[in-house]
Amino acid sequence: MPRLFRPLLTMLLCCVLASCSLPRGAALQSEVLKADEDVNADFAVYPVTRALLPSVLEWPRVNDVHLGWITTSHGSVGQVIRPGDLVTLTIWDSDPNSLIVPVEGRQITLEPMVVSPAGSIFLPYAGNVRVAGRSPQAAREVVQNALTAVADSAQVQLSMEEGRGNSVDLVGGVQNAGTFPMPDNNYTVLSLIAAGGGVDTSLVNPQIRLQRGSQIYGTSMNRLYAEPNLDTLLRNGDQVVVKEDDRYFLSVGAAGEEALHPFTKDVVSAMDAVSIIGGLNDTRADPKGILILREYPASALSAGVRGPRKQRVVFSMDLTSADGLFSARNFPVMPKDLVYVTESPITTTQTVFGLVGSVFGLARQATTN
Repeated sequence: MPRLFRPLLTMLLCCVLASCSLPRGAALQSEVLKADEDVNADFAVYPVTRALLPSVLEWPRVNDVHLGWITTSHGSVGQVIRPGDLVTLTIWDSDPNSLIVPVEGRQITLEPMVVSPAGSIFLPYAGNVRVAGRSPQAAREVVQNALTAVADSAQVQLSMEEGRGNSVDLVGGVQNAGTFPMPDNNYTVLSLIAAGGGVDTSLVNPQIRLQRGSQIYGTSMNRLYAEPNLDTLLRNGDQVVVKEDDRYFLSVGAAGEEALHPFTKDVVSAMDAVSIIGGLNDTRADPKGILILREYPASALSAGVRGPRKQRVVFSMDLTSADGLFSARNFPVMPKDLVYVTESPITTTQTVFGLVGSVFGLARQATTN
């Protein structure tokens, strides 16, 4: 072998024996976790196993705001008059001396009246009559009874049009957002979304937010479909917002894809996350070194709270064992978690031996020439 290649070959062999560091796309698992051996380490390491799962599931959730929801109930299928609605009265009276109906017409249609905030409308000669909270039929009877004192032979027809106070808003994430009148007291969230043309199919794991007064409730479309008892009744003035799930996690290292990934369903497991990131890089990744990095709030370490030893936590997974695979399927990923796929130590060795092989090839070529 020419002397030119001997120093280079010696250096490469030393790299193999001493495990010297070569350029890589990710760290080895041992490199990431070596600081955990220090008693002053500012993070804790937990292997994801069957034994760990019951404990970690009781730890505080991270970066995931929990919004309650209202279970469904049953309301009246009839219309109900509310303040702000428009009420139109048509009155017939055969009495030629009627105070309300002109003689030549025998009937009159009054201008539409807005139901006042107090829930009443004004009738000539009868004063204010309360109609809010009643069905159109019940309100018609109340109006006719009020007119009896001045027109005992009068007959009344009442029609209504829902006003702003008898409607709900559907905002974003559907084909036709807008304000929708409530046809009755049995109007549900899914009925409203259907009236808006359905959820936009481009949304990933669409979420539902219901704002009722100062209270906000939340769930997902998938959950509404799966649990019909959650299709809650709407109230006048409710606002329903359809939006994409804004939770995400990140993947780096020897992953199939290094990117920010939205949650594709309500609960994403560690195995789901591995699938979402495109699996592991076949030529680089260490299936025994899948790490999930998470930072807990200081409150998680408070006395009386079941939580980790440190705020910064590294969960390690071994996908080469049955326990590791089953445990990863039941380990929940939290929003803003970092999924780090470490480099396989074999990759470094293969790289070095590849370089050694190249040197030998050059040496043989040089000798031949």
